[in-house]
Amino acid sequence: MAFGINRGQLAEWKQKIDKGEIAFLTHYWLDDRFPDCKTVTKVGCRDLEKLAEWGKKYGLKKEWIDHRKDSYSHFDLLGEKQKEILQKEGIEEKLLK
Repeated sequence: MAFGINRGQLAEWKQKIDKGEIAFLTHYWLDDRFPDCKTVTKVGCRDLEKLAEWGKKYGLKKEWIDHRKDSYSHFDLLGEKQKEILQKEGIEEKLLK
């Protein structure tokens, strides 16, 4: 279950994706499969090759992209990998909100 974001934040994320940018959306998230994770960051881009190349520099595999029919395909970042990548991207404050 996702929560902790508003429509404006979701719309901004989608607009960036639509422009072909790498877009980040971090929100609270509860899933019994990942009991130690309380947040997830979705990293999306309309250009899937660009997204795959971005992920490659962080050790993410192209196969891990969540392919969506609505054109908002993305990587899901969780746990320590999420923290590491957000720090390297200079946007770790997303975890503090």
